[in-house]
Amino acid sequence: RTPGPWSRSQSSAAAEASAVLKVRPERSRRERILTLESMNPQVKAVEYAVRGPIVLKAGEIELELQRGIKKPFTEVIRANIGDAQAMGQQPITFLRQVMALCTYPNLLDSPSFPEDAKKRARRILQACGGNSLGSYSASQGVNCIREDVAAYITRRDGGVPADPDNIYLTTGASDGISTILKILVSGGGKSRTGVMIPIPQYPLYSAVISELDAIQVNYYLDEENCWALNVNELRRAVQEAKDHCDPKVLCIINPGNPTGQVQSRKCIEDVIHFAWEEKLFLLADEVYQDNVYSPDCRFHSFKKVLYEMGPEYSSNVELASFHSTSKGYMGE
Repeated sequence: RTPGPWSRSQSSAAAEASAVLKVRPERSRRERILTLESMNPQVKAVEYAVRGPIVLKAGEIELELQRGIKKPFTEVIRANIGDAQAMGQQPITFLRQVMALCTYPNLLDSPSFPEDAKKRARRILQACGGNSLGSYSASQGVNCIREDVAAYITRRDGGVPADPDNIYLTTGASDGISTILKILVSGGGKSRTGVMIPIPQYPLYSAVISELDAIQVNYYLDEENCWALNVNELRRAVQEAKDHCDPKVLCIINPGNPTGQVQSRKCIEDVIHFAWEEKLFLLADEVYQDNVYSPDCRFHSFKKVLYEMGPEYSSNVELASFHSTSKGYMGE
C-alpha cells in the first residue's frame, strides 16, 4: 500500500525523534538539595525523647493490634506525655465556649451560650483590630490578655506587682523557652554560651541547645534526697564549664519535670544568690506550679522570691519565668 502525505509526515517525525534520542543522553535525576546528609547538622543532632524511637515503636504495635496480630496484651498505654484528652479527659466547657464565640461572633446572639462566656468573648474581641480574632495582634500578644495574666501573677504572688509590658504570649511555654534561648546564645570557641540544665530534664532543653549549637552544662539533681537541687552541685558544674565555654544561662524546672520535686523557698533563695554571684541569666520553668499535691510542699515563684530578696538582687538578677495554659487548667 502506498502511504499518503500524512503517513509520510508521521514517519519523518518518528525518524527525527529517533535520531535525537540517539544524540541526547537519557535525562538523569538531579541531585536533591535537601537530604539527611545535607541538612543542618545542628537540627540533625536534636533529640526529643518523649516523641522518639519508643513512641514510634508504640505506634507500630498499635497498628499491628488493629490488624489483628496477636499480642500478650490488647492495648498500648502511652506514658510519654500527659495527653489528658487523648485519655478521655473532657475539655473545660467555658474555655471552649469563649473560643467558639471569638471565632464566630454571630454566636453572641445565640441563647445557647451563657452570659459570662459572652462577656469574656466581647472583651477579647474589643481588644482585637476590627473586633476580629483574625487580625494581627501586637507582637507581645493581645493587650487585654496580658493585663489579665499580670493580674493573675499579682494575685498568685500575694500582691507583688506584675507589669503587663513584661508579659509575652507564646504558643506554649516551649516556644517561649526556645525564643529566649535563641537570643541568649552567642560567641564561639571558649566564649560560646553555656546553658546549665538539670539532669534529669525535660528534653526540650537539650534539643534546643543542640539546635542552637550552644554548650550543654549538666548539673545533677540529688536522687537520694527526692531529686533536690544542691547549690554545691551548681558550683561544681559552672566551674568545670568555664574551661570550655561561657556559662551564661541557668535553667530551673520547678516543680521538676520529670521528677515532680518542689523547691523550698530557701532553695530558691540559694539559687538566686548563686545566679547573682556568677552573673547568670535565670530561666524558671514553672509550668507545673498548679500541680502540687503534697500537703508538705508549696510552690514559690522565682519572681516573688527575687522581689522579696530586695533591690540588690531584684535589680541585678535577670529572670524570665514561664507558665502554660496546658498545665494550668485541668485537662487543657
